[in-house]
Amino acid sequence: MPFNLPGVLVPLHLLINPRLVVPSIVVKDIRQLDFPALYKAGYRGAVFDKDNCLTIPHEDRLVPELAEAWRECRETFGPGNVLIVSNTAGSHLDAGEIEAESVSHHLSAPVLRHTSLKPSYACIKSIRAYFASLPRPVRDEELVIVGDRLLTDVVMANRMSRRASSNPNPTGSEKTEVGGEEGLARPDRVGPLSVWTEGLWKRESLALRNLEQGMLKGAERWVLKPQEVAWRESLQHRFVKPLPVAEVQDRKEGWVRRLMRRFRS
Repeated sequence: MPFNLPGVLVPLHLLINPRLVVPSIVVKDIRQLDFPALYKAGYRGAVFDKDNCLTIPHEDRLVPELAEAWRECRETFGPGNVLIVSNTAGSHLDAGEIEAESVSHHLSAPVLRHTSLKPSYACIKSIRAYFASLPRPVRDEELVIVGDRLLTDVVMANRMSRRASSNPNPTGSEKTEVGGEEGLARPDRVGPLSVWTEGLWKRESLALRNLEQGMLKGAERWVLKPQEVAWRESLQHRFVKPLPVAEVQDRKEGWVRRLMRRFRS
């Protein structure tokens, strides 16, 4: 794993704004995301991490179990509106952009070329420039940002938010209620929908992940206001589908029984 100075400095930023580590939605993997519902709610583009989100770490091919969900995502948002942003492929560490070309080929989606790692503001600037260059530009609040790391993917998404206007859309020229739901107070900031995929296709960096989860639990317990909790619960209800039946059965069965069943077969 490359040294990531912007990522190392994130805990200092969390001392000032601990909400940065809190995702809007939590799923096991992208199969739980209801992409048509997201599009219907006004989201028009998606940013995905690569390792342990779409692929096994350090591999370029899509995890086979995600094939149907990935196809639905690309068909829903359209060509070019689904972007892969990795701290390896397409970064300054990717000599000759060889890995970026391979990932783009295997996943049938563009890979962002960027010189600064997530969650830096320079990387955010590159993402904004990409979506602004599309035939139909996509604004920050129309983006869904998905990743398996709280201190990079989720923090980056939340850094892209801005304070909501007290008098939104006075001229009717800009849609501001992306993802809104009638009857719930809107958060005081608007920006991308941050999605944390907590499932791992390959176990790695477990100590750091445990630290991230500890930070998240602390923020959820001590920082979030009741209206923020209600907002997150509403998003979870609207945009998250149940796990596939086989996954649910595996979870209920437990690892001991699964191991015994494999030996018997």
